[in-house]
Amino acid sequence: MFEQDYIMRLIKEMVRALVKLLFGIDTQTPTAELLQDAEQKQTMEELYDLVDAGEICEAENRVIEWAENSKRSDLEISVLFYSYLNEKSDAFLVEHQYSREEIMEGLKDIASRHGLEGMANLFLQ
Repeated sequence: MFEQDYIMRLIKEMVRALVKLLFGIDTQTPTAELLQDAEQKQTMEELYDLVDAGEICEAENRVIEWAENSKRSDLEISVLFYSYLNEKSDAFLVEHQYSREEIMEGLKDIASRHGLEGMANLFLQ
């Protein structure tokens, strides 16, 4: 329980730093509203819907696929995706066979793909 809370806080702080870097905004709970592009917002809503339906792996696969493009917009979507996933309860994650450790690893992977591995290591070690 305490370990999961600690991991959740680490993820939140990493997301907070990335959101500040990407959007220039300091917020505790970033949402799709930070995105400027309507297509990006639609993409986030689709990912949120998949997560809410318990299709976490399907949503993450889409995020990873987009991350291969290494565009800033893909990083923005990825960060918001993992932030949203991190807000889910432990019970929800367990029910859908997902863990906070997987959120942390996904966030690290995305940061690394965009040249932010040092930042990820600083927060998520």
